[in-house]
Amino acid sequence: MSLHDDAISVIKGYDGGDAPQAGLRRTYLDHLAEHPDGMWKACGAGHLTASALVIDPERGRVLLTLHRKLRRWLQMGGHCEPQDTTLAAAALREATEESGIPGLTLLPGGPVRLDRHPIPAPCHWHLDVQYAATAPAGAVEQISDESLDLRWFAYDEVAGVADASVERLLTHTRARLDRA
Repeated sequence: MSLHDDAISVIKGYDGGDAPQAGLRRTYLDHLAEHPDGMWKACGAGHLTASALVIDPERGRVLLTLHRKLRRWLQMGGHCEPQDTTLAAAALREATEESGIPGLTLLPGGPVRLDRHPIPAPCHWHLDVQYAATAPAGAVEQISDESLDLRWFAYDEVAGVADASVERLLTHTRARLDRA
């Protein structure tokens, strides 16, 4: 199965639980149907990306990166690569690379949210498939070249440093953890 096929399967199976997420689900599926290259950065109409919010539920905190280009606190994530066989694998790879933490584990149940956001030309849109990953006990982060900073924030600190998309991702991640 190709990464494109995996993305279609994952997104078809995604239930975000509300009308805006259902609308994004349809947008993502339409994008993939119209763009065979819709998984790759080269797709000028936009492309899917994969991210993961790294969380330490034992200590009630999340790890955010101060993105080098955007200069905003965000979850770990980025572009799919040819070696990625699944969206989940891409999200886990990005989270591991950007956090420097080996042994991250994606929360079961697939993506936590979808988030479509504008980016500078020539790509125009990121259609982000957002996962969450738990850090192993005693995890020590290590900053990557893609970040200006890397820092743990208590749940209640996130609203003060990150944008609304990260807040929504944290809210939905915590709800998933509570259900588990």
